Amino acid sequence: MVDTKQYVKAAEEKMTFAISYLDEQLAHIRAGKANPKILDGVRVVYYGSPVPLANVATVTVPDAKTILITPWEKNIIRDIEKAIMDSEVGITPENNGEMIRLGIPPLTEERRRQLAKQSKQEAETAKVSIRNARRDAIEALKKSIKTDNVPEDVEKDAEAEVQKIHDKYIKKVDDLYAAKEKEIMTV
Repeated sequence: MVDTKQYVKAAEEKMTFAISYLDEQLAHIRAGKANPKILDGVRVVYYGSPVPLANVATVTVPDAKTILITPWEKNIIRDIEKAIMDSEVGITPENNGEMIRLGIPPLTEERRRQLAKQSKQEAETAKVSIRNARRDAIEALKKSIKTDNVPEDVEKDAEAEVQKIHDKYIKKVDDLYAAKEKEIMTV
């Protein structure tokens, strides 16, 4: 007889991955405060190949409205500047020859709404992943009745447990989204 707990555990693992992915995606959405994670997607051409910005420079946040980028080699400062300009960060870098300064401008009301909408989209994607994990687990449990002779009451209990876990993770997604929306909309 197959243990139904393995299906429940697999579903919970997938749901945990969905939450961590959502957390990562929400961190990349800038909310008016300096956050070095908004530069994670920036790739700098270094000796002919694109590498993450963190591999060629130190990124620091001296205050809530500024990000400082100190390149490890002075000759790549122009490449870093170009990479930031070409990226979707939407901030014009200031170069003083030694380091690059990014001043985080205050967000307009329209931009705040756009970012809130983008956050909601990410939250919905995470919810879909969580629902898919639940569906897969329930299908596997129903199949185990026929193939592995699992008693129906055991399958129903496992199904209820999967649903409980699903509800917990959906609430986590809602909480993460609510926190991000509050952060974005706070002036």
